[in-house]
Amino acid sequence: MDILHLVDRLEELFNESKPIWFTHSVIVDEDRMLDLIDQMRVTIPEEIKKSQQLLAQRDRILAQAQEEASRTIALAREKAEKIVEDEPITSAAKTRAEDILAQAQIESEKTKKDADDYVLQTLAALDEELSKVTNQVKNGILALKATRPEDTSQDKA
Repeated sequence: MDILHLVDRLEELFNESKPIWFTHSVIVDEDRMLDLIDQMRVTIPEEIKKSQQLLAQRDRILAQAQEEASRTIALAREKAEKIVEDEPITSAAKTRAEDILAQAQIESEKTKKDADDYVLQTLAALDEELSKVTNQVKNGILALKATRPEDTSQDKA
Protein backbone atom coordinates (compact mmCIF):
# COMPACT_ATOMS: atom_id res chain seq x y z
CA MET A 1 0.00 0.00 0.00
CA ASP A 2 1.25 3.50 -0.82
CA ILE A 3 2.26 5.64 2.14
CA LEU A 4 0.54 8.68 0.64
CA HIS A 5 -2.73 6.76 0.51
CA LEU A 6 -2.35 5.90 4.19
CA VAL A 7 -1.66 9.54 5.01
CA ASP A 8 -4.84 10.48 3.13
CA ARG A 9 -6.78 7.90 5.14
CA LEU A 10 -5.29 9.25 8.37
CA GLU A 11 -6.34 12.75 7.40
CA GLU A 12 -9.80 11.47 6.47
CA LEU A 13 -10.07 9.80 9.90
CA PHE A 14 -9.13 13.06 11.55
CA ASN A 15 -11.66 15.01 9.47
CA GLU A 16 -14.41 12.52 10.31
CA SER A 17 -13.62 12.68 14.02
CA LYS A 18 -16.05 14.39 16.38
CA PRO A 19 -14.83 17.71 17.78
CA ILE A 20 -14.81 18.38 21.49
CA TRP A 21 -16.65 21.62 22.13
CA PHE A 22 -14.62 24.69 23.04
CA THR A 23 -11.29 22.94 22.30
CA HIS A 24 -9.10 22.16 19.34
CA SER A 25 -9.34 18.47 20.14
CA VAL A 26 -11.29 15.70 18.47
CA ILE A 27 -12.38 12.21 19.45
CA VAL A 28 -10.71 9.69 17.15
CA ASP A 29 -11.72 6.08 16.60
CA GLU A 30 -8.83 4.37 18.38
CA ASP A 31 -9.05 1.09 16.45
CA ARG A 32 -9.02 2.82 13.08
CA MET A 33 -6.14 5.08 14.14
CA LEU A 34 -4.04 2.18 15.42
CA ASP A 35 -4.83 0.19 12.29
CA LEU A 36 -3.58 3.05 10.12
CA ILE A 37 -0.45 3.42 12.21
CA ASP A 38 0.23 -0.33 11.87
CA GLN A 39 -0.23 -0.12 8.12
CA MET A 40 2.20 2.82 8.01
CA ARG A 41 4.76 0.81 9.94
CA VAL A 42 4.49 -1.89 7.31
CA THR A 43 4.52 0.51 4.36
CA ILE A 44 7.44 2.68 5.38
CA PRO A 45 9.92 -0.21 5.15
CA GLU A 46 8.58 -0.83 1.63
CA GLU A 47 9.39 2.79 0.75
CA ILE A 48 12.86 2.31 2.21
CA LYS A 49 13.27 -0.86 0.13
CA LYS A 50 12.33 1.17 -2.94
CA SER A 51 15.01 3.72 -2.13
CA GLN A 52 17.54 0.92 -1.64
CA GLN A 53 16.51 -0.48 -5.01
CA LEU A 54 17.09 2.95 -6.52
CA LEU A 55 20.56 3.04 -5.01
CA ALA A 56 21.28 -0.42 -6.37
CA GLN A 57 19.97 0.66 -9.76
CA ARG A 58 22.24 3.72 -9.61
CA ASP A 59 25.22 1.48 -8.83
CA ARG A 60 24.34 -0.79 -11.76
CA ILE A 61 24.06 2.22 -14.09
CA LEU A 62 27.41 3.53 -12.89
CA ALA A 63 29.01 0.11 -13.37
CA GLN A 64 27.54 -0.15 -16.86
CA ALA A 65 28.78 3.34 -17.70
CA GLN A 66 32.24 2.47 -16.44
CA GLU A 67 32.22 -0.79 -18.38
CA GLU A 68 31.08 1.01 -21.52
CA ALA A 69 33.75 3.65 -21.05
CA SER A 70 36.38 0.92 -20.59
CA ARG A 71 35.18 -0.83 -23.75
CA THR A 72 35.24 2.42 -25.66
CA ILE A 73 38.74 3.15 -24.41
CA ALA A 74 39.88 -0.37 -25.33
CA LEU A 75 38.39 0.00 -28.82
CA ALA A 76 40.02 3.40 -29.17
CA ARG A 77 43.40 1.97 -28.20
CA GLU A 78 42.94 -0.95 -30.56
CA LYS A 79 42.07 1.38 -33.42
CA ALA A 80 44.97 3.64 -32.52
CA GLU A 81 47.43 0.73 -32.62
CA LYS A 82 46.18 -0.31 -36.04
CA ILE A 83 46.50 3.22 -37.33
CA VAL A 84 50.01 3.57 -35.88
CA GLU A 85 51.10 0.77 -38.21
CA ASP A 86 50.57 3.20 -41.08
CA GLU A 87 53.24 5.81 -40.36
CA PRO A 88 51.85 8.65 -42.49
CA ILE A 89 48.71 8.82 -40.38
CA THR A 90 50.23 8.20 -36.94
CA SER A 91 49.69 11.73 -35.63
CA ALA A 92 46.11 11.76 -36.92
CA ALA A 93 45.51 8.43 -35.20
CA LYS A 94 46.84 9.74 -31.91
CA THR A 95 44.62 12.78 -32.17
CA ARG A 96 41.59 10.66 -33.00
CA ALA A 97 42.31 8.26 -30.13
CA GLU A 98 42.59 11.18 -27.72
CA ASP A 99 39.29 12.54 -29.02
CA ILE A 100 37.61 9.16 -28.56
CA LEU A 101 39.03 8.84 -25.05
CA ALA A 102 37.92 12.35 -24.16
CA GLN A 103 34.44 11.70 -25.56
CA ALA A 104 34.17 8.42 -23.66
CA GLN A 105 35.19 10.18 -20.46
CA ILE A 106 32.64 12.95 -21.06
CA GLU A 107 29.88 10.42 -21.73
CA SER A 108 30.85 8.43 -18.65
CA GLU A 109 30.80 11.53 -16.44
CA LYS A 110 27.47 12.66 -17.91
CA THR A 111 25.91 9.23 -17.31
CA LYS A 112 27.24 9.20 -13.76
CA LYS A 113 25.95 12.73 -13.10
CA ASP A 114 22.52 11.90 -14.56
CA ALA A 115 22.29 8.78 -12.39
CA ASP A 116 23.38 10.72 -9.28
CA ASP A 117 20.85 13.49 -10.03
CA TYR A 118 18.05 10.97 -10.48
CA VAL A 119 18.83 9.13 -7.25
CA LEU A 120 19.27 12.40 -5.35
CA GLN A 121 15.89 13.71 -6.54
CA THR A 122 14.16 10.45 -5.71
CA LEU A 123 15.73 10.18 -2.26
CA ALA A 124 14.95 13.84 -1.50
CA ALA A 125 11.30 13.27 -2.43
CA LEU A 126 11.21 10.13 -0.30
CA ASP A 127 12.82 11.97 2.61
CA GLU A 128 10.22 14.73 2.33
CA GLU A 129 7.36 12.23 2.26
CA LEU A 130 8.78 10.31 5.21
CA SER A 131 9.14 13.57 7.16
CA LYS A 132 5.54 14.47 6.43
CA VAL A 133 4.33 11.05 7.52
CA THR A 134 6.44 11.14 10.66
CA ASN A 135 5.10 14.57 11.59
CA GLN A 136 1.54 13.48 10.95
CA VAL A 137 1.97 10.36 13.05
CA LYS A 138 3.53 12.39 15.87
CA ASN A 139 0.68 14.90 15.67
CA GLY A 140 -1.84 12.06 15.75
CA ILE A 141 -0.17 10.56 18.80
CA LEU A 142 -0.10 13.93 20.53
CA ALA A 143 -3.76 14.48 19.67
CA LEU A 144 -4.66 11.07 21.07
CA LYS A 145 -2.67 11.68 24.23
CA ALA A 146 -4.34 15.05 24.67
CA THR A 147 -7.79 13.47 24.53
CA ARG A 148 -7.00 10.81 27.15
CA PRO A 149 -7.90 11.64 30.77
CA GLU A 150 -5.00 12.19 33.15
CA ASP A 151 -4.00 9.21 35.34
CA THR A 152 -5.26 9.68 38.87
CA SER A 153 -3.83 8.33 42.09
CA GLN A 154 -7.04 6.28 42.53
CA ASP A 155 -6.07 4.17 39.50
CA LYS A 156 -2.82 3.20 41.23
CA ALA A 157 -4.49 2.08 44.47
